[in-house]
Amino acid sequence: MSATVEAVKVKVAFLLAGLTALVWPGDALAQTLRVGVSGSPPFVMKDGIALEGISLQIWDETADRLNRPYELIQFPTTEANIDAVVNGKVDLAIGPISITPGRLANPKIDFTQPYFHGTEDLLLPLRAPSLLARLRPFFGWAALSSAGGLMLLLFLVGNLIWLAERRRNAAQFPRHYLKGVGNGMWFALVTLTTVGYGDRAPLSKTGRTIAGVWMVMSLLALSSITAGLASAFTVSLSRLDPTAIRESSDLRGKTVAVVNGTTSQTWAKIYGARAKSASTLNEAIALLGKGTVDGVLFDGAPLRYYLQQNPEAPYKIAPFSLANQTYGFVLPMDSPLRTPIDVVLLDMQRKGEVKKITDSLLQ
Repeated sequence: MSATVEAVKVKVAFLLAGLTALVWPGDALAQTLRVGVSGSPPFVMKDGIALEGISLQIWDETADRLNRPYELIQFPTTEANIDAVVNGKVDLAIGPISITPGRLANPKIDFTQPYFHGTEDLLLPLRAPSLLARLRPFFGWAALSSAGGLMLLLFLVGNLIWLAERRRNAAQFPRHYLKGVGNGMWFALVTLTTVGYGDRAPLSKTGRTIAGVWMVMSLLALSSITAGLASAFTVSLSRLDPTAIRESSDLRGKTVAVVNGTTSQTWAKIYGARAKSASTLNEAIALLGKGTVDGVLFDGAPLRYYLQQNPEAPYKIAPFSLANQTYGFVLPMDSPLRTPIDVVLLDMQRKGEVKKITDSLLQ
């Protein structure tokens, strides 16, 4: 379908919606829009000297349907791009620009319909835990308390067997306390593990009764201890993390890299982290690689795209998100372009065209 036909269809939609009072962008084709661009892949990226990315593709499709020519003007940061709108240097700003309360409160700018919904995420180093860290769960409270409880049970059963057998079965359970109780504990351990060597066995009725009760109890005791230890070890091993950042509250006091002019600086402050500024995302990730920071705080989509393009990179995204993000185009307040762009963006979203563009670069 040609751009002219699309423009006519959108214009008809405006007329049906009673929006004839607005200035129709297609009536001034000679006026070329100045479009500010800022951001990082996959929303804004260079292909040689040309620019492409999610934001560029969505805007290009929008401008095509509105039949509006435009020129791109690059800015180093999001804030510089927004300031250009405020100062009248550009007619609108595109890129991964988050719609935040602070930006909405600015009386000189306005946002279009959101075209992307994402999250604020944290990039962490992916390093194998040390041997000491792997062995630590085996010396934790769960393991030591279970071992101590088991030893106490063996000691009690060993004493009971020795008391019952020391007169009639002194050959296997000697009258001497230490040796007799030791043999009794050995019998209890062999019974508990169902090994059944047969080198020790009670002969008296009392001894056999104690042994029978212990056989039944040992089945329950061993299964309970095994289940408890397995659960404790699983939890402990799953928490092995050299960064010690397992949830958002762990960020307090940590140092994270943030990109200048992005909302990541604000989120770092909210979560009590020390922010170390970088000019670009790649520079921020380089700080993480050097061990200068504990993580990189940034929008989730660019972080996932980086890992997608660098599968061997020793990093991972934290299993929690710090905030939800919505991206939109920035316009001057009361811009006649606001409603036409909103109509096109909403139409593209409802037809699945926006999702198709984002999925082509994020999957």
